[in-house]
Amino acid sequence: MQLANSKTLANSKTQYGIFPQTMHWLTVILVIAGWLLGTFLDDFPRQMHGSVLVIHMTLGQCVIALLVLRLAWRIVDPPPPFEKTRLGRLQERAATLVHFVLYALLLAVPAAGIIVQLLRGHALPIFGLWDVASPWPADRATARIALRIHEYLADTLLALAGFHAAAALVHHWVWGDRTLMRMLPGKSH
Repeated sequence: MQLANSKTLANSKTQYGIFPQTMHWLTVILVIAGWLLGTFLDDFPRQMHGSVLVIHMTLGQCVIALLVLRLAWRIVDPPPPFEKTRLGRLQERAATLVHFVLYALLLAVPAAGIIVQLLRGHALPIFGLWDVASPWPADRATARIALRIHEYLADTLLALAGFHAAAALVHHWVWGDRTLMRMLPGKSH
């Protein structure tokens, strides 16, 4: 599908399309916002904790929904081939591994958060619109362990995403290839 300014929704051989770019950057925003809310929840006034937690959980559910959409889109519209670099196949394999782990963490972090909520014996608000009752009785000790796992996975996701962003900057500023540019909105094919 072509738009008036010659940008397409789909990927080309040299550029990510508008739709994959949008899903990528929305995921970035959702992950950072969710991490910040989760990390600094205790800094909010006590009366806001419930609302902030619902927003945090909704962001995680949106990450899962976007992940499913992104993976389905990749099947229908594969990404452009890797840019050629001096590291060749080694760089391609490393990038593939990092993307696989990022996708796994984008699922694992919200899933672990959902488990925490249900282990606490609380209902799970779905996109903040309706609640699904916990199938388990409250188990605070196991919920605390699950919360630590959720936090560890979230920190790992953020660190790996930071590495991913740093690698894109190295591609741009050190190696001078188009790896970063082809994921930026407004850049032509």
